[in-house]
Amino acid sequence: MNDLTDMLSKVAKGEMSPEKAAEAIAGSTEKNIGFARIDTDRAKRRGLPEVIYCPGKTPAQVVGIAQVLVDANQDVLATRATPEQYAAVKAQIQKAEYNETARAITVDTATRPKESGLVVVVSAGTSDLPVAEEAALVAERMGARVERVSDVGVAGLHRVVKHVNLLKSARAIVVVAGMEGALPSVVGGLVDRPIIAVPTSVGYGTGSEGIPALLSMLNTCVPGITVVNIDNGFGAGVAAAMINRTV
Repeated sequence: MNDLTDMLSKVAKGEMSPEKAAEAIAGSTEKNIGFARIDTDRAKRRGLPEVIYCPGKTPAQVVGIAQVLVDANQDVLATRATPEQYAAVKAQIQKAEYNETARAITVDTATRPKESGLVVVVSAGTSDLPVAEEAALVAERMGARVERVSDVGVAGLHRVVKHVNLLKSARAIVVVAGMEGALPSVVGGLVDRPIIAVPTSVGYGTGSEGIPALLSMLNTCVPGITVVNIDNGFGAGVAAAMINRTV
């Protein structure tokens, strides 16, 4: 802030042109490494540093972006990462860790926010766990206390009913389901909490990579359910954490 004040003072005194000041301000919030422009100001604006989406990136590119974030004293979260990409990051940044279920690389550099509130992440089946764990991990890194409820799909409704008291105590609930995608509607009929529904690409034949689950969730008759894209545990985790911290 002092640097910005000094810069504006120089502009006012005619010691620096407005164009030079604008260029300097833009450069202070972005690091250009050729193949990527890393937004180093996002943590201040959004409460979460820029996240690395790994598919389509080489291990070297993931390493390069991760190193910029570490140098800026920001935490690293790289989603949908392969073991090969993790190995490359680990070789460069010893503090890197890999969540195999969530397929995520993390590096803790900055001071993490103190856990508060409660987000509950509910998954219908074991096959939905990668997406559910991604949502849980993201919400935790944004300061939410997270509880996981796994394998409670609609094939056995008694399983989710056992957790109603926990669900009612949450500030936000993420419900992850594939197949026919009915679980968010069931949960929505039991509690008065905001629900973020995540359709997954789990399913046989006509499961069509999650489209039936997506359409089912979009057409729910239960009000108050918000739906994210297929397999988007990351987006659901961010939304739940933002709800959690505004309560």
